[in-house]
Order: sequence, then structure tokens, then C-alpha cells
Amino acid sequence: MKNIKNKKLKTTFLAILSTLAILAAVFLIWTAFYYHADSTAQEVLQNDGSIETNGDLVVLPAENSASALIFYPGAKVEAVSYLPLLEKIRSSAGITCILVKMPLNLAFLNENAADSVIGQYPDIKTWYIGGHSLGGAMASSYASKNQDRVSGLILLGAYVYGDYPPDKALTVYGTFNSDLEKKIDYTDNIVRIEGGNHAQFGNYGPQKGDHTASITSDEQQNITAEAIADFLNR
Repeated sequence: MKNIKNKKLKTTFLAILSTLAILAAVFLIWTAFYYHADSTAQEVLQNDGSIETNGDLVVLPAENSASALIFYPGAKVEAVSYLPLLEKIRSSAGITCILVKMPLNLAFLNENAADSVIGQYPDIKTWYIGGHSLGGAMASSYASKNQDRVSGLILLGAYVYGDYPPDKALTVYGTFNSDLEKKIDYTDNIVRIEGGNHAQFGNYGPQKGDHTASITSDEQQNITAEAIADFLNR
């Protein structure tokens, strides 16, 4: 009787292990198909001599800047897709921008990446954090838990997630991403980009399920960068 019971336990244990192995394999296959940076983003990486790479960080330093923006990419999007936008933000706001490459391109796998970033740059006195889509959600979650370290939050195609003061956050989204409005229960610092969509904050091409924008990605990013500069100046 005891042997039968042990055999059943062993069979159950092996079945659980097999299920977990299958789920892990499916997850890895799913993450293998992600959005790649387009030629515009790749050109920024190759041609902007000021850009510095530091492990999983891509740094766009601003001259004499004592403040910096940590940026979390959207889900399954190659991080360097956001370099054209971050170049514009650096130029408009005069702020150092630090792009974080996430494990498997998923920000929820390293929500606390900002801890390491802040620790590596002691000369930066004022920190902001932001991100696009899932990256924005994870940046918001981090900011809500670290309000003593973060002076402001910037959300692109995302909304405040967690207990963070909306008056210290900037929410930017396109009118073709209007389903986001249903999830926003605050009125502070909201910028709706007429004709913008979800994907064009980055340079990685059309995104599944997204609407076609009526403005170019360059136009959408210019409006975004100006809105961020105004928010930071205030």
C-alpha cells in the first residue's frame, strides 16, 4: 500500500515538473518574437557619438545636467526603439536619459532596475522615471514604492499604477489609443495627442491590435518631448 502511494506521489510530481517545463518553453518561445528597432532607431544608436552603453543601460547624457530620466521600454519591444524619442526629450528638456534594457524585453521581470541605475550615478541629484505601455506601468509601480527617490513620473500610453500622486505624473497618449481613457481616474497633467496611436512613441513599426495613426511617429514624438519638457520645467 505504501509503495502504491509513493508511486502515485512520484507520478504526480513528474507530471507537475513536465507541466512547468512545457509552460516555461511556451513562455520562452513567446518572448522570442518581439518588436525590433527600425532603421531610424538603429541609425541613432550608430551615429550619435554621445550615446554611452553601460551593461544593460543606454545613456544619452545631457551637458551639465544634474537630473535624469530613467526609461522602461514597452513589452516585447527592443529597447533601442526608443532612442529617437529620448534624443528629442534630451534636446527639449536638457535632461540626461537612461534607457534600461529589460530581461526578455519585459519590464515586469526587473521592475526595480531603477535602484541599480540610481546607485551607479551619484552625481545625478534629481531622478525621474517613466516608460511606455507595460514599461510605464512598472515605472509607476516603482515610483509609488520609492517616492523619496523619484521626483516625477512620465507615462506614455500608460496610466498611474499604484499609489503615486497624479499631480507629480505626466500621462501622454494618442487619440487612437482612446481605450486608455477608461482606465484614467484623474485629471492632472494629461496630454492627448490628436492622431497619435500606441506604438509611435517608439520606432519599431506597427503593433498588433493598434490603430493606424494619422500623424507620423516623428510628429508624435516631437509633441511628446515638448510636453515632457513643459512638465519638467513646471
